[in-house]
Order: sequence, then C-alpha cells, then structure tokens
Amino acid sequence: VPERPTLGNTDYAFEMAISNIRYGEGVTKEIGMDLQNLGARRVCLMTDKNLSKLPPVNAVLNSLAKYGINFQMYDNVRVEPTDQSFLDAIQFARKGEFDAYVAVGGGSVIDTCKAANLYAASPSSEFLDYVNAPIGKGKPVTVPLKPLIAVPTTSGTGSETTGVAIFDFKELKVKTGIASRAIKPTLGIIDPLHTLSMPERIVANSGFDVLCHALESYTALPYNQRSPCPSNPIERPAYQGSNPISDVWALHALRIVAKYLKRAIRNPEDREARANMHLASAFAGIGFGNAGVHLCHGMSYPISGLVKTYKPKDYNVDHSLVPHGLSVVLTSPAVFAFTAQIHPERHLEAAEILGADIRTARIKDAGLILADTLRKFLFDLNVDDGLAAIGYSKADIPALVKGTLPQERVTKLSPRPQTEEDLSALFEASMKLY
Repeated sequence: VPERPTLGNTDYAFEMAISNIRYGEGVTKEIGMDLQNLGARRVCLMTDKNLSKLPPVNAVLNSLAKYGINFQMYDNVRVEPTDQSFLDAIQFARKGEFDAYVAVGGGSVIDTCKAANLYAASPSSEFLDYVNAPIGKGKPVTVPLKPLIAVPTTSGTGSETTGVAIFDFKELKVKTGIASRAIKPTLGIIDPLHTLSMPERIVANSGFDVLCHALESYTALPYNQRSPCPSNPIERPAYQGSNPISDVWALHALRIVAKYLKRAIRNPEDREARANMHLASAFAGIGFGNAGVHLCHGMSYPISGLVKTYKPKDYNVDHSLVPHGLSVVLTSPAVFAFTAQIHPERHLEAAEILGADIRTARIKDAGLILADTLRKFLFDLNVDDGLAAIGYSKADIPALVKGTLPQERVTKLSPRPQTEEDLSALFEASMKLY
C-alpha cells in the first residue's frame, strides 16, 4: 500500500484537553457543594425518563436538596438523540437562563446537555453554525459557556471528558455532531456505584464503545500527518490524530477492557469489574477525545441512522435503535483487517493485549490476527452475528456508504485512505461475523 503522500501542510503540534475528573464510590454526594462553590443560582439538571427514577438521579437530587441548590429538571432527553431532541433541550435551556448545568446519564444525556449549554450561551446562532462540516458550518466556538458537571451512569462514551456531542440528523438519516474543546464538561464525577443499576446488554454495548475508542485512537493517523495545519490554534480540531499522550490512555483502557469487560457483563455483582470499566470509559475518552476515532465510528453513524425495526434487549425505548457501541463494534473485525497495512505493529500489540498469542505471528498478518481476536471476543459475549442480524442486507450497502461519506471529521483520521469501493467491501464483510 503506498504511504500517504507527504503534504507540505501537515500539522506539527497536538494539544491535550480534558475535563477535570473526580472518582470514588459515593462521590456524587459532593455535587451540591460543587454547585455552591461555583456560586450557581439557577441550575439545569438533565437526564432521561428511565434514569429519572433510578438511584443515580436520586443521589444527585438528595445532594442538591441538602445544599439548597435551586434547579429545574429536564428529563426529556432521547436515547440516541436527534437534531429535534437537541433543539427541544436547547429551547428549555434558553428559556431557563441557567448559570450551571448538571447531566446525569449516558452519552445521550451528557451530549444533549453540552449542546444545550452551547446554544443557550450563543442565542443568536443557528443550529447548523456549530455542527461539523460538511453537514454544518463547523464554526469555532468563541462564546464563554456555563459550568457543566457530568455524572456518567454508563461505562462507554467517555463523554464526561470530551468536547464532542453526537446526534442523528434526521433529514439526512445520518449521525453527526459538534466537536469543540469549548463544550467539554467542567467536571466529570465518576461514581462506580452508578454502574450497578446497568442491565447486562447496556454494560456490553457501552463496553464495546470503550473497546473501539481505544483501538481506533491508538491506530489513528498520527497527528503530524494530519492536514491542514491550522492557521490559528482555535482551528486545531478536537480530533487531532494519534499522539504520544493519547496513546498512553488508549493502551491502558484497552488493558482494562481485556481484563474486566467480560466479568462486568456476566456478573452484575462484580463491583471490581464494573468500577474498572467505569474508569476505562474515562481513560479511553481522554485518549480518543484528543486523538479521535476513525472508520468504525464513521461507518457506525449510518448503521444507527438507517435503523429499521431493530430493538435491543434491555433498552426501555419506544423507538427502533441500534445502540451506539453495537453499531461501532460490528464493523471492527473488517476495519482493522483493512487498516493494519499501515502501522501493523500497533494492530499486533492490540491483538496481544486482547489475548492473542503473537509469539510466532508474522507482522504482515497483524490485521487478520486482530480481526480474529475481535471475532472471538464478540462471539464469547453473544453479540449479534453482523449487520444482517440487526436488519441490514447487501441492498442497503449503497445507502450505508452514502451515510459514511460526510463523516470526514473521523474517516480522514483512518491511517489508510479509503474509496467508496473500499467502504462497500467493509460493509459487505461486516454483514456476517462468525
């Protein structure tokens, strides 16, 4: 495979941006004090209908009451948000004139709260102003945002550490998002007690997101091969390519996934495994929040956006949906077999961490070895047998490819450039896994 041509205009620097993180069992009880310390007078608490009745939200409400925090609750967040559900939350935030935000939930809730905070702080902006190009205008964020405290209840998105908010753009049937360091939470409160209320499949699918965050950021195009070089640091994207700092976080997250994900899924009482996966989610978030992800995520957005009738086990929702982590991991064997021709040693290292015996492996087989290791991992965890098992067929491939093409923010971070034919072949190879 020809190496990517050296462009005269590649970047020469990378930047590390993460939220403050606080970790510990029961640490949620401190949130009322945090808001007091911030001098917050009107707080917006965001969650979703299912979570509003569960222990994590109760823990937050008790702390707000104890410290006399004045708040309004918005529990209408949609699981796998859309542009319309974002706009509904934005309207609530603009009306409320809040001076701080609290998001309690998975990535859907935290991402919705980031968007609400951004557009409430920038009332004259149109919705597409900040949405990633080429779907939106991708303008840099120059307005000051209010403090946002994120309390993750799943172990997947790492959204408490990142400046990214993802949604389904209904008109185009494709997922896209907003990416800017400015929207990252001020503080992520990582309380492993919240993971104990997660059902088995939610643990699995959110864990697959951690797995792919780590694998994709570790194998992404290096930061000094990404172009164009920004003319102003505010234009340097949140997703910059793999770099020496994000590599550390990605590899460590991968080791935790290898050790604890199966245990966390199989035994809800295994507090050690669930606590470690909660940390791994944040670690991988720090890695990919700065390096970025590539093809598994780029291809996952149309897989989620074009869903027909699939309804996953353990998700209490009234609409069809492919959980984000599942939409990402189903293409992973095909993707890493494809990208391994560039940096095969990184792919082989990942396979070894996930349990492959590489003592006699040839470097040119790195992609196949990692793909086989991933297939075995997924098979052991009863994952649906490829895209066909969630309702897709070969006839859907053109639409899936079309939905991947606008995802340049991530697809251009693939270490190996891809054509439309390559994407078609990757979707076809992902129809059946085993």
